[in-house]
Amino acid sequence: MNPTRSLPTPVPEPPVHAPGRAPKPVGHRVAMPAGSTPVDVAVSDRTRQLLDGPIVSTLLRLAAPSVVVMTVQVAVTAGEAYFLGWLGADALAGVSLTFPLIMLMQTMSAGGMGGGVSAAVARALGAGRRGDADALGFHALLIATVMGVGFTGALVLGGPALYRAMGGTGGALAAALAYSNIVFGGAIAVWLFNTLASIVRGTGNMLLPASIVVGGAVLTLGLSPALIFGWGPLPPYGIAGAAVALVTYYAVGSLVLLGYLLSGRSLVRLARADLRPQRRLFGEILWVGAPSLLNNVQTNLTVVLLTGLVGPFGTAALAGYGMGARLEYLQIPLVFGFGSALVTMVGTNVGAGRRARAERIAWTGAGMAAALTGLIGLGAALFPDVWLGLFSTDPAVRQAGTMYLRVVGPAYGFFGLGLALYFAAQGAGRLLWPVLAGFSRLAIASVGGWLAIHWLGGGLLALFAVMALAFVVFGLTLALGVRSGAFRRGDRVVASDVTRHP
Repeated sequence: MNPTRSLPTPVPEPPVHAPGRAPKPVGHRVAMPAGSTPVDVAVSDRTRQLLDGPIVSTLLRLAAPSVVVMTVQVAVTAGEAYFLGWLGADALAGVSLTFPLIMLMQTMSAGGMGGGVSAAVARALGAGRRGDADALGFHALLIATVMGVGFTGALVLGGPALYRAMGGTGGALAAALAYSNIVFGGAIAVWLFNTLASIVRGTGNMLLPASIVVGGAVLTLGLSPALIFGWGPLPPYGIAGAAVALVTYYAVGSLVLLGYLLSGRSLVRLARADLRPQRRLFGEILWVGAPSLLNNVQTNLTVVLLTGLVGPFGTAALAGYGMGARLEYLQIPLVFGFGSALVTMVGTNVGAGRRARAERIAWTGAGMAAALTGLIGLGAALFPDVWLGLFSTDPAVRQAGTMYLRVVGPAYGFFGLGLALYFAAQGAGRLLWPVLAGFSRLAIASVGGWLAIHWLGGGLLALFAVMALAFVVFGLTLALGVRSGAFRRGDRVVASDVTRHP
């Protein structure tokens, strides 16, 4: 395609003004100082900061609330596992079976389709198309509703067969179904919450979603043990109680976010959105969202297949790997703190035609994410009992988890590098390299893992070594893609790339 896509009409240089004087409006645009990008009056000060502000400080300012939020979510996830650990190895093994699929729904709704939503909104605002940004919010909710209903149907009906195929039997299978049927029965609440939060993040407002998640964490950490063990007047629901607490959090959070977007205080206002479904606007979201979903499927299918490879080693091995893999999965929400900022900043700059700056933003965020995840991985490898001791005292469970963390933990930095560049690619609308990287990880981990066990006879240690190699390949593949100019060539002219004035 033609890389010189349609850009906003340049504005003639205004007359020189006295020092300290504000730039003079020219028509419906504002003449900015030399070296800046001409910006629509419809573009807010928040959007101008994304286009012209210092990269590091702006990225940190945007990422900080989300990083705090995701750290809180890590605490919630760890707390839930801690409470469930009191119910025994079967409960931990059952949650380990459901965890990859729950994370699939989470990553698809927040990082996959949610990234497509944030990127589309950010590009529209960067190009000054406020009306399209409002309508994109409505289209995003339609997509979320369909996806939520689809998850409910697929996992409630197909869950038993799937968990058996993953190695679930007896008490572990019963625990998995008790937890899964409630969580996926309320899947629409998860999809609506993450989609509404993605709309808000696309405007550059990271603080509101962060505040809601922190408040929800307090609710969940109090409600979950109360429902699991039957505190006060509540009866003990066991593992099902944890699932009810989780769905309640997402339902309440969705109502708060919806109220904000209807209130008129947001840059995107659902109350004034054009409610006619438009193929063009679905396309803006799905152009990034659909390939991102494929990447999410690849990531979670990798863990599902690896869980199936671990299953034959026994319940203790499955529980130990599940606790180790839970820390691996928690890298995703942590990197999402940087990733949500990357989607917004890169998307806004791409919408305004500033691709070189978008690429600099991508490398900056990726370096921060790699450093954070690398430190976590090394810490887990050196001190595995700090993490595993939260969940189990069973020696066999802790032995398997320790083996996993010591082998795979040092490769977490490559995982963080790849994830951050994946989010940046969402903002740029360039998803080919993330898909290739995800496929490479899937192929190496699943096929290589099977060969390591069944052909080479290497056991769990060999399987974990293959997992570490898959992380390294994943990160380096995405870095190679961005380094080779993936953000700068093969442009596709979409509606978000063209400035339109009604």
